Amino acid sequence: MKNKILYYIYKYILSIPFLIYYRPKFVNKHYIPKNGPIIICGNHKHLYDQCLPIIATNRMLHYMAKKEYFDNKKVAWFFKSSGCISVDRQNKEEAHKAMEEAIRLLKENEAIGIFPEGTRNKTNDLLLPFKMGTVKMAKETNATIVPFAITGEYKFLRNKLTITFLKPFKVKDMDLVEANEKLRNIILKQIKNTK
Repeated sequence: MKNKILYYIYKYILSIPFLIYYRPKFVNKHYIPKNGPIIICGNHKHLYDQCLPIIATNRMLHYMAKKEYFDNKKVAWFFKSSGCISVDRQNKEEAHKAMEEAIRLLKENEAIGIFPEGTRNKTNDLLLPFKMGTVKMAKETNATIVPFAITGEYKFLRNKLTITFLKPFKVKDMDLVEANEKLRNIILKQIKNTK
């Protein structure tokens, strides 16, 4: 409960300047289910990408965040108190623990935020290959996957930053590789359509 209260306080404080400064557009917010377990996931090019899904929904998003944020004393308090899940990408055992925590939350009908690329895309490719974690968690918990595509740029008052939520789906009986390819192709198609 404490984390939820702090989360909404942070969200309110941070969203106002963010909305004024970047003027983002939100498309298809109605695709985000208001209840039940969901995994909101999309492309990751910028440090602020997680802000857009957070602002778009009234649900608390528990983000999978890299361990380095939790090791930095200047910002660790923020990530811990806002319900983020620490992921150590170099340690398989710790990464497994992070996934178990996310699965626990999904089984409690919570919402998880994740970037399937696993890191920020600093290449010229539209998308990096997707890790399997998203579809694995969705299959185990019957969570709904809500893909999104962020397009445009983070520039002051430019009105060119957009997050488009795409049609949700469940993995159910799908093969995990097939489900992962479907997820990536849905997002990639939207990015290409806005180029």
